[in-house]
Formats: sequence, C-alpha cells, structure tokens
Amino acid sequence: MSTIANDVYASLGLAAPKATQDKKDAALGQADFLRLMTEQLKHQDPLKPMENSAFLGQLAQFSTVQGIQDLNTQVQDFAVALGNDQVLRGAALVGHTVLVPSGKVALGGEGGASGAVAAPNAGNVLFEITDANGQKVHEFTVAAERAGEVAFAWDGTDAAGNRLPAGAYGIKATHLDTSGQATQLDTYVHGRVESVTVGADGLHLNLPGLGTAPLDYVLRVS
Repeated sequence: MSTIANDVYASLGLAAPKATQDKKDAALGQADFLRLMTEQLKHQDPLKPMENSAFLGQLAQFSTVQGIQDLNTQVQDFAVALGNDQVLRGAALVGHTVLVPSGKVALGGEGGASGAVAAPNAGNVLFEITDANGQKVHEFTVAAERAGEVAFAWDGTDAAGNRLPAGAYGIKATHLDTSGQATQLDTYVHGRVESVTVGADGLHLNLPGLGTAPLDYVLRVS
C-alpha cells in the first residue's frame, strides 16, 4: 500500500504560481525575440545588409519559438484536464468495493472479509489470520482446482468459532501443490472506498482498515 504525501499545499499546487512566474521572467519570450531581431535590422550597416539566408534563418527561429510556446500551452491544458478527470474517476469509486493487494484484511462490526489469490497450479491454499500482535487467531484451507484465481472468505471468527473484534488483521497465504511443495502467495483483499485524495503523486483511495492505495493498484471494482 502507499501513503499520501504530507505536503498538502504542494499537492494542491498552491506554491506553483510564484515559481511559474519566476521561470517566466527568466525565459526569453516571443516579444523579446522579435524586439532583438528588429533592433538588429535597424542597426545593420547599409553598405553590408544582412544576407537573405541569415534573415530567413532568424525567421525560422522565430517560428520555432512560437511553436514551442504553443506546445507548452497545450501540454499545460492537457495536464489540467487529466487532473480533473482523475478526480472524477476517483469520486465515482466512493462507496464501491475494490480489490487491491494487501497483507491485511479489515474486519467490521459484522460480516467477514474476503479476497483472492493467484494459485500457480492445482492444490490447496492455506490461509493464516493474525492479530495486531502477530499471533495466529484462525486458519482455513481453500482448494485450488487449477492454476488461476482462488477466492477466499473469512467469517471473522477465531479457531473456536468466537467472533473477533473489529479491526485490521494480517493475512498470509501458502499454496501447497499435490507433491507437498509450499509457495507463498500475494494476497488481494476487498475494501470499501470511503473517500479519495488527490496527492502530488496521483489519486489515492482511502480504504477503512486497510489504509490508502493508489488508483492503479485497483484490480477490480464491484
């Protein structure tokens, strides 16, 4: 999982105007380039006027400067549009359940927790649930009939069938093939999107009990 940048003002771009203005003041703009070329024409030696090739070369440079400025404007507009699109995409996910990679599951006041793993081949997948102290509180096995996705669900109880308190619990998955070889698997769990945050490094989903996850971590939305 990922954490959100602490510099909220920087992520919102509040410090950008001054830096942008300083950069603009230090750059040679179109008007400056035209003024320099005009002054050069005014002060040239009448007996040795500028050659046509040199004049055309400067006009070409002038056109290049104009093209670069237009391109910069288009890129900035595209960046703004992309940022707005990310916010809309994130807002549409609020209240939905997403599948994200995580080494823990969130247990609510009622119900259980679920997710999936990717089995390398047929066999059994052993799941171990641990509490905040790392102590194992429950384990269960799910059969993998073939290579591919294997869904799992935990009802939120311990080994004795007692309901455990709400909170975050660790989860570990181990695949055992038909020959008994063990392989550790990455776990993917379901979490409900409570809100979204626009950070300096992109859009993040806030998942209660699981923390934050970048938008590109989402494997499935339901």
